[in-house]
Amino acid sequence: MTQAVPPVAVPRRIHEAFAAWIDSCADKAALADETCAVTYGALGGAVEAVAQCMRDAGIRAGDRVLLVGENSVALSVCILAVSCLDAWSASVNARLSAREIDNFLSHSGARRALYFSEISPQAKAHGELRGAQPVEWPVIGKLLLGALNGDAIPEPVDEDAANQVAAMVYTSGTTGAPKAVMLTHANLLFVGANSCRMRRIVPSDVIYGVLPLSHVYGLSSLLVAALLGGATLRLVARYQPDSLAHALAEQGITVMHGAPAMYAKLLEWSEKTGTPLRAPRLRVAQSGGAPLTLPLKRSFEKTFGITLHNGYGMTEASPSICQTRMDAPRADCSVGQSIPGIEIQLHGAEESAEGIGELWVRGPNVMKGYYRAPELTAQAVTEDGWLRTGDLARRDADGAITIAGRSKELIIRSGFNVYPVEVEQVLNAYPDVVQSAVVGREVEGNEEVVAFVEVSQAASFALDALRAHLKANLSPYKIPSEIVVLDHLPAAATGKVLKKELQRLAAQRPPAGQQQT
Repeated sequence: MTQAVPPVAVPRRIHEAFAAWIDSCADKAALADETCAVTYGALGGAVEAVAQCMRDAGIRAGDRVLLVGENSVALSVCILAVSCLDAWSASVNARLSAREIDNFLSHSGARRALYFSEISPQAKAHGELRGAQPVEWPVIGKLLLGALNGDAIPEPVDEDAANQVAAMVYTSGTTGAPKAVMLTHANLLFVGANSCRMRRIVPSDVIYGVLPLSHVYGLSSLLVAALLGGATLRLVARYQPDSLAHALAEQGITVMHGAPAMYAKLLEWSEKTGTPLRAPRLRVAQSGGAPLTLPLKRSFEKTFGITLHNGYGMTEASPSICQTRMDAPRADCSVGQSIPGIEIQLHGAEESAEGIGELWVRGPNVMKGYYRAPELTAQAVTEDGWLRTGDLARRDADGAITIAGRSKELIIRSGFNVYPVEVEQVLNAYPDVVQSAVVGREVEGNEEVVAFVEVSQAASFALDALRAHLKANLSPYKIPSEIVVLDHLPAAATGKVLKKELQRLAAQRPPAGQQQT
């Protein structure tokens, strides 16, 4: 029987997302982690108490506040408290390097940085390196407070939720100059409300929150969505397949969001350890953040007996653009139709024999822009509001979208287009491959296809058998010139494979024809 989902009342600011549930869910946990929980009845007081500590620390409306930590009740409350001040939060993962943290501090012009030292040893090290002082704040406990930046200039404050920035999300700080996506309260609340409606979030739900709050998926589709729906968000600092298995079996998890790599590693752990996977209350499993492959989808669905739903988005779209529908489960890896309330178009599709074009999106989910980078903003968003995603897609007869790959990742081999996601689908269908990533490598007058694979049993893995599998399932020009086996593919905290690192690794290796055998 389908649960009735009450209408989602969308407030003006993200810290007001839980207001509708303060009385009716007063004794129910809104946020929980391994050490503490805060109920809906207590959350408003907790947010205001922390906001007052921030005021006392000199944080003003329009200031940027860098939050260095990992998923926790404390980090969540601080994000909401920053919103309460009409300041901007910029949450960053504590596992980043000292250089990256310095870049973010400089680029954001943060008034203060908060280091969540009790949750993360790395956050503690970052704080101590910069002379941050220990403080103890109500509800959230001990943390390190960075020095006051007296040169910080507040940004203008706007009552309109569509103009007032709630958060900055850094998208490319690992190399080169930082790029910060400015997301408004309206952006985050629109996507949070969409997630509530499309995944039918209600107060009886317990959502597994391992996707980092430093990424927009975790911020809008988990934190904001959970609070709008009156659900419990169980926050998890780091992904571990055994911990996820325990939570699904014993902690009443009803909604799970994850990158494909998380699901792949969960199934691999189960097989390696001989541990059956159980999820007696799980009703929604959502994949996002990276391409979902058909073998993984089928394996998950066979194991758990429910549909593994798919979606597509990007940070600049807060992030949701397309999602599969609960009442129309799909057997393929399409990302579904566009979410309600937005427009999409496939730019240039009419010129492609395959109907493939660059996906453009316009609507309340599109970012305000890149902070302090008007030129980059103009390149990404047209004058009439279309966000150029850089992703290639095609539209099926029913309106569902299938992602063909990044336009920048497109490999042109001997004049033929090779979409990495198609090759990855075939690689991941091979039984011993846990996950894969395909990149291009420039050679004289051409490009080569290079595949990186993570396998379950490296000692007994047979490359020749994998090559035979590829030959049987791909056109000759799509078959990788080189297959590289790695212990682990480089990945972000979300589980998304870092293809730029693999592109650099591929470029450092000699072309296939010059390698020693």
